[in-house]
Amino acid sequence: MIDPPMTDISKKSQIYNAAARLFRKKGYKATSMQDIANALDIKAASLYNHISSKQEILKFLLINIADAFTSGMKDIEESSLDDIEKLEQLVILHVDLTLRYKDSIALITGEWVHLENPYLDQYLKQRNQYEKRFLTILKRCQKHSHIDAKINLDIALFSILSSLHWLYNWYNKNKSISKIELSRQLKLILLKGIINI
Repeated sequence: MIDPPMTDISKKSQIYNAAARLFRKKGYKATSMQDIANALDIKAASLYNHISSKQEILKFLLINIADAFTSGMKDIEESSLDDIEKLEQLVILHVDLTLRYKDSIALITGEWVHLENPYLDQYLKQRNQYEKRFLTILKRCQKHSHIDAKINLDIALFSILSSLHWLYNWYNKNKSISKIELSRQLKLILLKGIINI
């Protein structure tokens, strides 16, 4: 039996997409290369013509997301928006990336622990830098009295990011809400409680 052809442009993207769905459903460790091949209806040996290992797939998926968050944060930081508007744009960024990477975004809540060095260090460095930069914007808001001085910003950051990180799980069951309305509701719910009106 001859495997069905995949175009050069889509070979790796098909593998990454299939793997992301399986990693989300079964977990990275429980997913085999055979599982990925079965999802694509090809032989497992054919996968190795395009990728070297399951670890390569995990690295691509996680670093791709980390790069997207890093790039989005940079664009927001360098914009002419005020700090409250930047917080709102960060919420929108999370919504955009959650909807764009519907399966691989799920990996950031736990499957990243299976990433091996040097990519684990790279991923954690990008994640930690993102959180520090998010916290810096919150601190500027508090410094200019946009956020009540009594609010603990570390707890605020934890609460906001925890909700946004698990958005993929909620949205999977509530896809009828539009991206615009989802962003609007999250800005109200996550930011109104800390920002002085």
